Amino acid sequence: MPSDTAATPGPTPDPTPGPTPGPALDRRIHPVRADLAASRYRGRVAAERFADPVPMRIAAASAPLRPAPDAARSIDTEALYGESFDLYEIRDDGWAWGQLATDSYVGFLPAGCLGEAGLPATHRVCVPRSFRYPEAELKRPPLSLISLGARVRVVGTAVTRGLDYALLDDGSAMVARHLMPLGETVVDWVAVAEGLLGTPYLWGGRTSLGLDCSALVQLAAAEAGHLLPRDSDMQAAEAGTALDISAGLPELRRGDLLFWKGHVGILSDPATLLHANGRTMSVAREPLDAALARIAATEWGAVTACRRL
Repeated sequence: MPSDTAATPGPTPDPTPGPTPGPALDRRIHPVRADLAASRYRGRVAAERFADPVPMRIAAASAPLRPAPDAARSIDTEALYGESFDLYEIRDDGWAWGQLATDSYVGFLPAGCLGEAGLPATHRVCVPRSFRYPEAELKRPPLSLISLGARVRVVGTAVTRGLDYALLDDGSAMVARHLMPLGETVVDWVAVAEGLLGTPYLWGGRTSLGLDCSALVQLAAAEAGHLLPRDSDMQAAEAGTALDISAGLPELRRGDLLFWKGHVGILSDPATLLHANGRTMSVAREPLDAALARIAATEWGAVTACRRL
């Protein structure tokens, strides 16, 4: 029977999105399934029931977000520590379904990765990765290692043997210079991406321990205040301003984005491409001309778009 519910434990129906009236909604950014949809979609889609969001936050160092409640399925993306998550369902088998606030991505993750929303974050991790300690003491075994872009709430400061720490609202501590207030940005976001050189390539990865091409762009650009969507096709449609490629590539500069079908890279300089790629299985630099020729000979083909932030 259709009903209006908040996110509560319930049955485990088939999570596969069903048809909706009108144009199909992208399941990556619309919390809509045949059996359950966010209440704000009432009147727009057909669903067995609707639910209001329950605000939560990511309590794990990172959480894999999948298109289905199946650990054998490839991940779509990862949620980072401290990011906000709108929860719509907790299933009996321990999977939670909801939407990540940072980039609106929808999917399933283990319910154990979630914690209470608490008060808003004040800072983000601004280095590739940093430890959380149980107190302001680097000699203590760390609680977790969290990645670039992770969110924390700072409530105080401490100094131990000359090292400044930020004290967090959960009682833990981090090295203060590894954090930046959410309202502050960097000037050269490409330098952030360059700081991730050598990071292993991971399909769907979004942390400095493993990431994919569009995550590299999204995470680095966010440090300069550019809030980009998650996947390369979304970025190709929305990031910055489109440059005309009808007569070939335009005059390029540092920070320009080149897109292929299913891939994106950053211009480190007009002749060098920086990208997370499956060829080197890492974030790597590659001469642009060589990359253009190599990729053109693969399934990805020619450049499909060029955009400037």
